[in-house]
Amino acid sequence: MSMNVLVWSENYHEEREDPVRRRYPDGIHGAIAAGLTELLGDSARVETAVLAEPEHGLSAERLATTDVLTWWGHMAHEEVSDEAVRRVHDRVLDGMGMVVLHSGHYSKIFRSLMGTSCTVNWRQGAERELVWTVAPSHPIARDVPNPLVIDQQETYGEPFGIPAPDELVFISNFSGGEAFRSGCCYTRGNGRIFYFSPGDQNYPVFHHPDVRRVLANAVRWAALGDRPAKPLANTNTPIRW
Repeated sequence: MSMNVLVWSENYHEEREDPVRRRYPDGIHGAIAAGLTELLGDSARVETAVLAEPEHGLSAERLATTDVLTWWGHMAHEEVSDEAVRRVHDRVLDGMGMVVLHSGHYSKIFRSLMGTSCTVNWRQGAERELVWTVAPSHPIARDVPNPLVIDQQETYGEPFGIPAPDELVFISNFSGGEAFRSGCCYTRGNGRIFYFSPGDQNYPVFHHPDVRRVLANAVRWAALGDRPAKPLANTNTPIRW
């Protein structure tokens, strides 16, 4: 059965910065969607949505038919409405998978699902990142080279303000010496969540074939969350971020 994948991005840098637009002429969301379409083929129907759309492209009707949502954001986290965050949060608890990318660690939705600060140490610099597989039998690591080499990337470093992952798939180290938990799996309610840190807008990371392989594997894995007969989400529970 084909799964429905929704690739979401704020589309802020591409609209405002010529270097990013040249790097991602179809947007970061377009590059991610292209990789998923190529690698998932007929097993997935891939669509995109951006912040500027009505309801940010995250209406209840659209989310109801989404099996996996991927999320990239950076500069406009606070512009995402609390209502949209609530809808996504509830759908994850009900069984929708979610793949959160790079600076999406500080999005309202990821913080609400983790219940922690989700802060990182970071510095901008075109440094090499080595992504090491620490769980080689995990489905997300399938056919991913060890290490996955990213020639230029923004540097992330510990401490990373997240709960201990249910499963840690990747760790990264950078040429400046930092280490980082770069591939983390969680379950919230009936939904599966994967966080993957590579993907700064200043580098062509989402064109990298091995990064695209990780994302395709992650979408397949996240799509296998449980699908309960009745929703688990309690809309009376306050969300904090």
